[in-house]
Amino acid sequence: MKFSAKTQALYDLIAPAVAACGVELWGIEFLPQGKRSLLRIYIDKPENQDDTTAADQLVVSKDASASTADETDADEDAGRGIGVQDCVQVTHQVSGVLDVHDPISGEYALEVSSPGWDRPFFSLTQMQAYIGQKIALRLISAVANRRKMTATLLELNEQQIVVEVEGQRLTIDGDNIDKANLVYED
Repeated sequence: MKFSAKTQALYDLIAPAVAACGVELWGIEFLPQGKRSLLRIYIDKPENQDDTTAADQLVVSKDASASTADETDADEDAGRGIGVQDCVQVTHQVSGVLDVHDPISGEYALEVSSPGWDRPFFSLTQMQAYIGQKIALRLISAVANRRKMTATLLELNEQQIVVEVEGQRLTIDGDNIDKANLVYED
């Protein structure tokens, strides 16, 4: 689970702006897509990790037009997690930083969102709170003849995770994980 050099540079640039808004930078995705790239920022409030919703999202393009994915905001509910107002605040803060430093050439869309219930993981340490739960993994190189799997997270350290897939325990190196996310179970 390594960032590309470009994504790491964006992360380092954006992190202080997000922290200034009183929320945690959960992770970023930078997807260059020809003429119009996508920068997706996930924010979280760690003390309310389990209460975030995937519906709270704000999308802004470089020309500063904004739209919310869900206008019903219950930020007044203390302890709810990330709300639309948090996304708006982070969007304005990060947009200012990006305008000043201009690290992305060409047009891009900026999305700010909570990680949601199927939260993506950007580091192994983020998985610590989810031991015993199901995660979906996409690997760079196959382990036990699998590149994609849904598994129960059993344990982890800084370099690797141990999962159970269909009764089989597998140890997976963190650098071999291309994508990982929580599998929401009701």
